[in-house]
Amino acid sequence: MLPAPGGAYCTLGRAPAAGALAKARAGGDYAAKPAARRGRRGEIREDGLACSRTSYACGLSALTTDTADVDAFARAVAAEAGAVAAGFALVFFSQSLVDAAPLAAALKTHAPDLRHAGCSTAGEITPQGLEEGHMLAILLPSGAFTVASAMVAGLSSSGIDGITGEVAALRRALRARLGDDARRNVFALCFIDGLSYAEEAVTSAIHWGLDDIPLIGGSAGDDLKFETTRLICDGRAASDSAIVVLVATEIPFQVFKTDNFVPTDEKLVVTASDPDHRLVREFNAAGAAQEYAASVGIVPETLTPLSFASHPVVVRVGGEYYCRSIQKMNPDGSLSFFCAIDDGIVLSIAQPKGMVESTEAALDAVAERLGGIDMVLGFDCVLRRLDARNRQITREMSELYRSHKVIGFGTYGEQYRSMHLNQTFTGIAFGHRRGGEW
Repeated sequence: MLPAPGGAYCTLGRAPAAGALAKARAGGDYAAKPAARRGRRGEIREDGLACSRTSYACGLSALTTDTADVDAFARAVAAEAGAVAAGFALVFFSQSLVDAAPLAAALKTHAPDLRHAGCSTAGEITPQGLEEGHMLAILLPSGAFTVASAMVAGLSSSGIDGITGEVAALRRALRARLGDDARRNVFALCFIDGLSYAEEAVTSAIHWGLDDIPLIGGSAGDDLKFETTRLICDGRAASDSAIVVLVATEIPFQVFKTDNFVPTDEKLVVTASDPDHRLVREFNAAGAAQEYAASVGIVPETLTPLSFASHPVVVRVGGEYYCRSIQKMNPDGSLSFFCAIDDGIVLSIAQPKGMVESTEAALDAVAERLGGIDMVLGFDCVLRRLDARNRQITREMSELYRSHKVIGFGTYGEQYRSMHLNQTFTGIAFGHRRGGEW
């Protein structure tokens, strides 16, 4: 383990993490009981905890539950880590189900040899499709994945140079672990406090430190309460933080993004704003909520998150359009955004297109490039979920994710390479492993 300012680094190599399984057996928990069904999908039961298990050909294993027993869940995760020789786990959870600190502590207690990182959500994507109120753990076997992770604390006081330096140190730690093994390609994941107002700067700083390593990720959510989001890393729980995870693997992968909107000619110019709080007070020299509502044909008093999800606004950057999604309307008629905003920015009202069709087309294109998809780790904006609900296509989207083996969580924003995005699906698709067993 390599210490670093603002967080702790951990590097995980190929050796199986058997310690967690041994400790689990000594404690008389799940691992000491008759083995659960070990098919592609199965169910683990630990002290009354119903835990769904799904395994993938690339070696990844996913555990999900909607029961609020963090100790039982942590014991099940520890046992599964031992069974698949996992050294690292991604953990996503609903704060409506569990609190971050007890979950992180339980994982540290019951799976001390298993490094972990993750965040709170605005909905989950489990192997069964779109869910809410769940815990999800994705275990990465050490034979197929070499992982290094770091938590960057205190985003509100962290400088860009400091973040970039930590990422550079993380790269060195991973490179030292890999040695001469040049067969493995590297990608980066990042999770950021979704209420930090810092995603753009942090994403840019991380991307700068990564050089040519592709980056994707999601901003932590809190089930649309907009109060506090939480991140966890190796027993720690924090807000105002970000987590960077570097992953090296021989398994082929493809990083991608997709959205479902097209710009119109209807323009909104920001004429009064509070950039530090992502607040717009005026569009076109008129009240923000009033002007936005008039542009989309809605009575201002009836504006809700569903309205903003169904009628997004976009900005043009480098010839491409990106969503600048609205979070909520405030009592004074101003609008809070999920992303950076400033005076003079020109926004276009966007017209949504078919979400199911556009997402399926993106997944099919990735599958063609990879020669087939084994599974997808996905980060899906909560506004897409709200829009799907508003258009009554939630079941179709859920089935699409289930059939294409997508797992992940609903976000307050998405990271893709150097950009912080909204109303987008970003993901990393894993292809079929080449060669024999690891």
